[in-house]
Amino acid sequence: MALYIFSDAHLGSTNKELEELKAKKIAQLFEKVRNDGDRLIILGDLFDFWFEYKHAIPKDHHQVLCLLSQLRDSGVQIDYISGNHDFWMDDFFPNQMNIVIHQDQLNIEYQDKKIHLTHGDGLAPADRGYRFLKKILRNRFNIWLYRKLPPDWAIPLAKFVSGSSRDYTSQRDHTFAKDYEAYAEKMLDKGYDIVAIGHLHIPLLKECKSGIYINSGDFINHFSYVKIDNGTASLEYVQ
Repeated sequence: MALYIFSDAHLGSTNKELEELKAKKIAQLFEKVRNDGDRLIILGDLFDFWFEYKHAIPKDHHQVLCLLSQLRDSGVQIDYISGNHDFWMDDFFPNQMNIVIHQDQLNIEYQDKKIHLTHGDGLAPADRGYRFLKKILRNRFNIWLYRKLPPDWAIPLAKFVSGSSRDYTSQRDHTFAKDYEAYAEKMLDKGYDIVAIGHLHIPLLKECKSGIYINSGDFINHFSYVKIDNGTASLEYVQ
């Protein structure tokens, strides 16, 4: 059996044709997981925006939510590490989908390998402004305030802001690639065998002195994912 990892589909961020392609590629990946996998980890930003009200969730992602539910019902364990576009998660995934949510990072052992997983937003030392903004956006009081807006106002507003943020960070974060490699090497030196990060949208597998650093890439342009089978990590693509 194998562990699969993917990230950064940013569902809801592109035109209808590309959204349909992303959903098709996700379905293909899930079929691979169903055939020879026992665990799937979503490494953040599956959605370009996600926000839950007490009795409402965004309605645009029904197809992928059904695919996730079917995969979970088949017996595959699914973990979801929140990213910088989908961190406003509450109880829908754990209660309705039986999918465990993790904030920021997850450390596991799989096939005798110690694996550190994180979405990766704000890792670069120079990204101080974003880390300050992150604290504001994740403040429980601010989330409570935002829920006071009607969904028909709040969701379009958040999608607009999310799109602007994605355009900005997609250009800036490429300059932080070396910082992400340095972070991975630091975690490998602490005893991890594999460090998996998303966020950069740059598929990468690098053999470091102490282990493997792998970036899952994205499901917008590359349709790349990580597979760990028999203790070996590989970077693969949905064709």
